[in-house]
Amino acid sequence: MLVPVGTDEDALDACLAALDAGTPAGTRVWLADNAQAGPRGVALIEGWLARTRLQAAHTRRAAPLGEAAHMDEALRACADADVAVLASDAAPAPGWLERLAECLARDPAIASATPWSNAGEAAAWPRIGEIAALEYPSPLLAQACALLPPVHPELPAAVGHAVLLRGRARVQAGGLDAASYRSWYAALIDLSLRMAGLGGRNVLCETAFVVRAVEGAPREGDMDALCARWPAWHARIAHCLMDDPQRALRTRLGEELAQLARLPPQADLFAGAS
Repeated sequence: MLVPVGTDEDALDACLAALDAGTPAGTRVWLADNAQAGPRGVALIEGWLARTRLQAAHTRRAAPLGEAAHMDEALRACADADVAVLASDAAPAPGWLERLAECLARDPAIASATPWSNAGEAAAWPRIGEIAALEYPSPLLAQACALLPPVHPELPAAVGHAVLLRGRARVQAGGLDAASYRSWYAALIDLSLRMAGLGGRNVLCETAFVVRAVEGAPREGDMDALCARWPAWHARIAHCLMDDPQRALRTRLGEELAQLARLPPQADLFAGAS
């Protein structure tokens, strides 16, 4: 998996802690630093590398590239491997990576799988297209998501808080277009649409959740370039936000969370008692 290191050191610290707690031991993790982390951020990374259960490595460029160019460089280095990309200001709930991998395994046509997030645009919960503060802890979010049926409905495009990209689909589509876009936000949308044009599916992995405080954002000129290449994009995302095709799934997740929150502590210990 790939974590492009950002400048928010407190968020990075929380991301690494959540990653270590909620990801299987031995998972390969690449912290790719586009000359973004300051001295404290580098110290945080070095301390985490010394104690993590994950098979992790950190690289740092001497000078920064554009965001999309840096992501393209990193993904190209992964060749045709399936790669999960996690924003460094996001905190994954336990089991997130396993659920994303299971999603890709269920349908070979799936090119990208995006988990729920409270700042996930079309994959946002509890309300589509909104950023919401969460009252539930990550373990409870993970438990509730695991109760949802794994139907993996279509999204307009993958979303940048976290996404698992199928390597073959990414390579077949030509990878990221770092010449046309400056941000990961826009380059990921463009890649998603190209993979869909080749028959791939960009889906919601409703069985996983990743918490984030902010949404990704395009850089200057990105949306103009996106709309020039994909004239129907704005209308498509607008219809999705207005129609909310996954409203029933959002409601179901809320119901599961409310039910779990009402259970007494260690309720499973008494489930078989008469």
